[in-house]
Amino acid sequence: MIIPIRRHEGFFLIIILFLLLILPPGASRIIGGRDAPEGAWPWQASIQFLGTHFCGGTIISNKWVVSAAHCYHNYIFLTVLVGITALSKPGPHSQRRGVKNVIIHERYDFNSSNNDVALLMLKSPLKFTNYIQPCCIPMSINHQVALNLSNCFITGWGSINYKGGAVDMLQEAELELIETLRCNQKHWYNGLITENMLCAGMLTGGVDTCQGDSGSPLQCYSEKDDQYYLIGVTSFGESCGHPHRPGVYSKTSAFGKWLAENHCACCLYFTNG
Repeated sequence: MIIPIRRHEGFFLIIILFLLLILPPGASRIIGGRDAPEGAWPWQASIQFLGTHFCGGTIISNKWVVSAAHCYHNYIFLTVLVGITALSKPGPHSQRRGVKNVIIHERYDFNSSNNDVALLMLKSPLKFTNYIQPCCIPMSINHQVALNLSNCFITGWGSINYKGGAVDMLQEAELELIETLRCNQKHWYNGLITENMLCAGMLTGGVDTCQGDSGSPLQCYSEKDDQYYLIGVTSFGESCGHPHRPGVYSKTSAFGKWLAENHCACCLYFTNG
């Protein structure tokens, strides 16, 4: 299993820079994808350090973005860039916001990657457009089941091959949700998948997130509500796109109460449609 980067609060800036430059930003990671059409995923966010992409995130309200806890040593010099498909050419639809605060789940465990979620509070609200929109979140596991989700996609600017660099164009790939019981089998993740995680990929491999995709969304379509729901936050995996080693995601439906308790009442409005 790839171990996510640990948080080291209080490090000098040079240490943070060193870690960000020499270590992959977490254990995750899009393999087997294609360029996403402009505006297809208006909630996708690029989290940037000194203007360079290192993790992904998802807009859940005009002031909040959800991402992976293991991405964040600190929030100094962090910005969130949204409304884009090409990192090198943000274009007229893009908006950039500074990060006012980062809330890491208080039970995040960097060894097991359990509770690998974080909330980023923006310094100023986003202006919603056709290219910038929030994504809904199932507020409970029962709610997620009732949505009858299908057509799941991963998106991000991560590597398209193991140990490769970030790509310029936003990538998308369709995949399948994999039962936790199967994912926890001996020749898969051997019991590492907790009730707060889910696995997604293809049984034969070939489609996966990869380095630089950490924090990016796993979204599935609900025919019942005619909209996409954020059901996973890219967390970790072993290599990229290998059979029996699908991507592992923090299950958003397990964190509805946490969102409400962390001053994110605005998230609940969008979660309820």
